[in-house]
This record gives sequence, C-alpha cells and structure tokens, in this order.
Amino acid sequence: MAHNHAYGHPHTNNHITKLENISRAFVVGIVLNTAFVIIEVATGIYTNSLALLSDAGHNLSDVAGLGLSLFAFQMAKRKANDKYTYGYSKSTILASLMNAVILFIAVGSIGWESVQRFIHPVVTQGRVISIVAAIGIAINAASAFLFFRDRKSDINIKGAYLHLAADALVSLGVVIAGILITYTGLNWIDPAISLVIMLVVVASTWTVLTESLRLTLDAVPENVDLEKISEMIAQKNGVKSIHHVHIWAMSTTKNAMTAHLVIDSALSQTQVADMKHQLKHELKHHNIQHITLETELECCEELDC
Repeated sequence: MAHNHAYGHPHTNNHITKLENISRAFVVGIVLNTAFVIIEVATGIYTNSLALLSDAGHNLSDVAGLGLSLFAFQMAKRKANDKYTYGYSKSTILASLMNAVILFIAVGSIGWESVQRFIHPVVTQGRVISIVAAIGIAINAASAFLFFRDRKSDINIKGAYLHLAADALVSLGVVIAGILITYTGLNWIDPAISLVIMLVVVASTWTVLTESLRLTLDAVPENVDLEKISEMIAQKNGVKSIHHVHIWAMSTTKNAMTAHLVIDSALSQTQVADMKHQLKHELKHHNIQHITLETELECCEELDC
C-alpha cells in the first residue's frame, strides 16, 4: 500500500488532532497542579512544614513549565513567514531547555532551605502534612497519566510526564515523613525529606536538560541514527557516495536533513527525480520530515561543486 507523506491530508489531520489533545492535557495539568500548589502553600505555612513548602515551590515551577510548554506548542502551530522561514517550531526546544533550568533553580532553593532547617529545626504537624501529601499523590498521578501515551514522542511531553510522576513519588515520601514525625516527634525528618525531593528532581530533570541542550545546539536527535541513514542512502542504485550530511531538530517532534549525493552520470533527470522521491519517502520512516537532497555528478566531487 502506498503512503502519501508529502500531501496526504490524513497525516495532517492526525497531527492537528494530536496537538489539540496534547494542549488539552497541558491545560488540565495546569489547573490541577495550580489548585494543589495553593493547598500546599496554605497548609505549609499553617504547619511550618518545609517539606510541603518546598514541594509547593517545585509544583509551582512545574505549573510554569507546563504553561511554557503549552505556549510553545501553540507557537509551533503558527505558519512560517518571511522572517521565520521555518516557522516557530524551535520554540518547543527552547521551552524544554527553560523548563529544565527553572527546575534546577527551584532545586537550589530547596537545598538551601533544607540546610537552614537542619541548623534551626522547626516544629511541624505530621498528620496534616500526610493528608495534604496524599492529595498530591492523586493529583500528580492523574496529571502524569495525561501524558503517559505520548511521553516517547516529544521531549516536552516526556519532561512533563517525568516531573509529574516524580512529584507523585515525592508526595508519597512526604506522607511517610508526616507519619514518622507524628509518631516519633523527630522534626529533622521534614528537611531530610526536602533533600530527597531535591535529589529526585535532579535525577528526573537531568536527561531532559541534556537532550534539550543538545537539540538547541543542532545536534543529531537521539531518535535518529545518522550512520544507518548514510549507509541506506549510499547503497541506493545510482548513488556513488554521500557527504555534507546534516541532521538537526526543527522542533521536539520534527527533524530536518540536508545532504549532497554524488550520483552516476548515466542517470537521466527523471531517474534522479524518482530516486530522490523514494529516498525522501524512506527517510520519513526514519523520523526525518523536512529533507533537502542536492545531487552532483562524479566529476564534480573532486572540485567540491
């Protein structure tokens, strides 16, 4: 069965529907987590709990991150123009990088406050902490579930899923801390849990930070095998060699490629056109959507035409 990648409306419609579903997931996640941040801040102040306040700060950064990602996805829908010929798709990569940086700043503040609480312990109410954190488990788990299906297709969605899933685990840790404080009276458990939160956030954010930084620097995306693609093209009938290969991310979901193909001088223009069409079709199955192939004859290779 033939697949029309270049002009097929079903692919376009599916992409638009997917973006709408993702946008809806981000909106729901923002609403749920904003409500929980308000609950955590109010309860954290009332109970003098650093664990709740630090988790509220982390959740607030997640809300900001979800909002930033939603904005980036909306920008990515905008059409290209004379000044932005690729459109605004790259904003999704910048959003991912900014989200990771925001989270690391939040982590630093949590760590600093935890050290201060070890030096100057504060009495907290373990039972109330446990109740609020239990609510957090439900909210974060539900929010993470919204992004579970598409977590492997986009680094922004992956980042949202990992952060929300980590938050659910952190909330579980806070529940345990609250129970321990209630029955032991050991208030140092509160800042200790805050440090655990910090480590969990760093672990869940590091991959997103490094990958978004790589994409910002136009590195080859992790889901693309440059060597395999070059070999596939070089093995095509009529292709003598391939050079000047560049593959980079246009957004967190779309990749681009340019390459020079040295072709057999015996090929007609029609044969060259057919070969390029087939290659572009195959490259789309290698997760490359925007492709530019320049052809040159064997005699031009030595002259670097």
